[in-house]
Amino acid sequence: MADGSQRQTKVTSSHWGAFEVDVEGDRIVAARPFADDPNPHAVPYVIPAAVHHATRIQRPAIRRGWLEGRRKEGRGSDDFVDLPWDEALEIAAQELDRVRKAHGNEAIFGGSYGWSSAGRFHHAQSQVHRFLNAMGGYVASFGSYSTGCAQSIMPHVFGENFLSLIYDNQDSWEVIHDHTDTIVMFGGINPKNSQVSMGGVTEHGTAGWITKLLAKGTYCLNVGPQRVDAPEGCDWLPLTPASDTALMLALAYVLEDEGLTDHAFLERYSTGFAQFRPYLMGESDGTPKTPEWAAPICGCDAEAIRTLARRMAAGRTLITVAWSLQRGEHGEQPYWMSAVLAAMLGQIGLPGGGVGYGYGAIGGVGKVLRRMGGMTLPQGDNAVSTVIPVARIADMLRNPGQDYDFNGRRGPYPDIRLIYWAGGNPFHHHQDLNALHAAWQRPETILVNEIWWTPTAKRADIVFPATTSYEREDIGRSSMDEYLFHMPQMIPPVAEARDDYDIFAGIAARMKGDVEAVFTEGLSSTEWIEALYADYHDRAQADGIDVPTLEGLREKNWVRLPILLTGHQETVLSRFRADPEGAALKTPSGRIEIFSEKIDGFGYDDCPGHPVWLPPSEWLGTACEATPLHLVSPQPGDKLHSQLEAALADRPGARPETLLIHPADAAPRGIESGMLLRVFNARGAVRARAQVSEDIRPGVVALPTGAWFGDPGGNIDPHGNPNVLTKDVGTSRLAQGSSAHTALVQVAAQDA
Repeated sequence: MADGSQRQTKVTSSHWGAFEVDVEGDRIVAARPFADDPNPHAVPYVIPAAVHHATRIQRPAIRRGWLEGRRKEGRGSDDFVDLPWDEALEIAAQELDRVRKAHGNEAIFGGSYGWSSAGRFHHAQSQVHRFLNAMGGYVASFGSYSTGCAQSIMPHVFGENFLSLIYDNQDSWEVIHDHTDTIVMFGGINPKNSQVSMGGVTEHGTAGWITKLLAKGTYCLNVGPQRVDAPEGCDWLPLTPASDTALMLALAYVLEDEGLTDHAFLERYSTGFAQFRPYLMGESDGTPKTPEWAAPICGCDAEAIRTLARRMAAGRTLITVAWSLQRGEHGEQPYWMSAVLAAMLGQIGLPGGGVGYGYGAIGGVGKVLRRMGGMTLPQGDNAVSTVIPVARIADMLRNPGQDYDFNGRRGPYPDIRLIYWAGGNPFHHHQDLNALHAAWQRPETILVNEIWWTPTAKRADIVFPATTSYEREDIGRSSMDEYLFHMPQMIPPVAEARDDYDIFAGIAARMKGDVEAVFTEGLSSTEWIEALYADYHDRAQADGIDVPTLEGLREKNWVRLPILLTGHQETVLSRFRADPEGAALKTPSGRIEIFSEKIDGFGYDDCPGHPVWLPPSEWLGTACEATPLHLVSPQPGDKLHSQLEAALADRPGARPETLLIHPADAAPRGIESGMLLRVFNARGAVRARAQVSEDIRPGVVALPTGAWFGDPGGNIDPHGNPNVLTKDVGTSRLAQGSSAHTALVQVAAQDA
């Protein structure tokens, strides 16, 4: 911590990378990127303004309507009453005790999105889940908005260890550079997105590797509606959104029709091609999936599809699939079909071939490291078995007791009376925010730990002010990064903010039973950090990896661990390819499942037993005069999700958010760059600022996420959050994932 007014500088870590922080007295006065980062994120520069922003929650606060009469109405519009910590903690403890006694722990939902800190101990998701488990459990959620659909479908295809395929166990960039002739990037590989990562990414290398690949002569094709989803130098196939599965089917048709399918690979390493082939060739439904069939669906030339299929079969080809493809109705299909297409090429398990998921989605994908365990806060055991798909929160609140399908299971939504949210802002990333706002009025009580007055905090009943990662000590470590950081406390907590751990410990101490003893185990946060680090240190030493003691790390501030595996040529599924029986996949057949008897047995018409083309309810194929444009909502380039939005939105011209629109769509509407726009559909309306560009396909508009959802009551969201417009339906009955990219809108110029 800083002493007096003398300036001190320390390095810390975050989800967008490491950076240096200057402190004078009790204030952060400057921040800048880490010197060893070749392509740093620009966000550190806003840290001082964000930490000391006027929207910081100063002290515990309770919504007036709830405090005076337990009224649920008014969330989002009521004012708040500040209370002393002891009184607020006592009220929270009594309410938690009341709900679990009256309705059981099955009436409590534990919400968190896990991105609130790169630190290992002060990880809000772990903290809130540990606390709720200590008091008897809670209704949990499965998956994430980013990959929840893929997390449901792909274990059926590649096995239960699929998570390692989408995070930290893919072919290295080095292997791709040395072996790959062609990369077909469905959804692109956007270096902007790889600027962030769970637990932090220190050296942002994705853009540099794409540059090396292009310089070597690797053919890189960006398949998707935006040119900017891949670096300059990559070819672009401007695909109609939601049509990727149709294109993959057409590519597969060419392989099979022209004798380019590797049937020997399919026979040995996969199951189900015999059931899939009649659909592909049109024998079962009368519609061969030819390039001519796909061309009008995809908005591209049939001969270009044939040329691409032949290129993919002629050399070592890597198919990459962005996470965005599974965030739409029937998002299971492009992920499943990408695996089938790669299997037909026969290159799965070969260096630089096959299929990869998430390159460019987060930093660290494409880096191969020695595995290290430890430094994870135990969350305890959840006595409540009920789990909902993460993107079905609003459905759950609206429909208690109603049966729904999810991945072969059918059962009722729980009746949620209380929500505790810490580390996340659902009123940024959930779909159809106006509908979520209405559903959010149903629980009896909502508690939130939060740093700023986010839209979620404004819709809570009890709000506790939480510290930022600069106001507490922690350890920064990611399984996808070779750097280890001591994250020092740099300034005292702002106003009356407390660490999540201390907030939960304070509530636990006032609850009935042994909640406090179970949650804290008698340890302070400092003692927990010391214990977790000691276990991590001992594990590393046993594995022959030299890491400093905690005191040594505190002194050094950061170290680069000797765990980066350069020259490592083992590729994903290479062991399976070498020995499909001894290294069988964890699927029912032990092989890649092109046809799944298990999924087929579910009887879902929206996700049958093999990949199929299923048009979504809203896409350019269903466009009409009222909503003629397809809206995509990419991640923001200036931050992670909505983090730091309070300070970033203060920049001149930063809000409303910018909408990318093609000249062919702008001209008939009289739209020019810089104009204020109204973007709308039946679900709502937002204000945006126009950027007219040929970097997006005609008929498609792009509005990044990140802007805070405005206050209810007006007829337009003033900041430009696209999730006012997106459709809140499950991807299918199998995955029930987010359908954020299933949305049609209209755009009109609006006077300032």
